Amino acid sequence: MEHLIRVQNDYDRQVLAWLRGRIGDAALQAAAQRLAGPRKPYLSTICRSLGIRPPSRRQFAAEAGRLHRAVGDSYLARIREILAQAPAHEAPHQ
Repeated sequence: MEHLIRVQNDYDRQVLAWLRGRIGDAALQAAAQRLAGPRKPYLSTICRSLGIRPPSRRQFAAEAGRLHRAVGDSYLARIREILAQAPAHEAPHQ
C-alpha cells in the first residue's frame, strides 16, 4: 500500500496497518487513488477524507505494552508448567 500512500515514519506504518484492518485494502486503495495528484497523498489526508480519526501514538504504545505483557505472561506460564513437571532433586549431602 505504500506505493499509493505517503508513509514517512513508524507511526504512519502503524496507522496504515490499523486502517487496512479497519476498512480493508480495496477501500483504502480507492481513497488513495481518488486523492492522488502529482504526488502520493499523506495518510492523514486519507483519514480526514474518510472521516476516520486514527489512534494516537500513546494508544498504539499502550496496545504494544499489553501485547508484550501477554506474551511474557504466556512464557512465564509455560516455564511454570515445565518446572512443575520436572522431578524434584534431592539436596546434595555435605
